[in-house]
Amino acid sequence: MKAGECLNHRLSTRSQTVDRWKHKEELMRLFKKCPVCGGELVEKEVEKVLKGGTNTAIVTLKAEVCLHCGERLYTPETISRFETIRKKLTEEDVSEFEPIGKTYHVAER
Repeated sequence: MKAGECLNHRLSTRSQTVDRWKHKEELMRLFKKCPVCGGELVEKEVEKVLKGGTNTAIVTLKAEVCLHCGERLYTPETISRFETIRKKLTEEDVSEFEPIGKTYHVAER
């Protein structure tokens, strides 16, 4: 389980009305250092690849990233958004997504 998923579980009891900035503050309060290696966390723009069924989506977003090991921490809202996107990909409900090309599988030789 990823650290962000553990964080989602720990924060899931918080009120849904808490705004995004407060989640960022809570994230930083809970994890001043990387929970995996103890490295320094900084906010960075990252790309996350999500798969659902045979479909794939790339999401660009901000996350707390460890400068030492690269572990990413996501807010509970972000993890919920990932789950929604994966469900839409699985159900082929991709009308709101922007196509950017094709994906191919290359078999290992």
